[in-house]
Amino acid sequence: MKYLCLAYYDPEKMDAMAPADMQALVEALPAKDAALAETGKLVWSGSLEGPKATFGMRPRGGKPVVTDGPYAEAKEMVGGFFVIEAADKEEAVRIASLHPAATLGEHIGWGIEVHPIGTCSVKTQK
Repeated sequence: MKYLCLAYYDPEKMDAMAPADMQALVEALPAKDAALAETGKLVWSGSLEGPKATFGMRPRGGKPVVTDGPYAEAKEMVGGFFVIEAADKEEAVRIASLHPAATLGEHIGWGIEVHPIGTCSVKTQK
């Protein structure tokens, strides 16, 4: 089964970090990312742009209406995502716990939300 893992953070706390603290956090990331990749269970991962680049879309009168900013009002934002392959919840926990947001960045609200993927469709471009 595949799992969508959403990595959260608090933009205000991240923006308030001292440059040296941000540098130390950034330097710790490659080893964590490598450990996750080395499991062979990482399907895909990516980082997302911040709140200023985000926009929402909701149906209004049968048409999409676009608004600036995050879709939902929340203190935390999704800052990245990754998809893993795991046999069950226990394996998903073990694999997802290798992501930096599972063990680093507590002071800036890092955390991970794991969603089993029920159905998935892939369309290839020609």
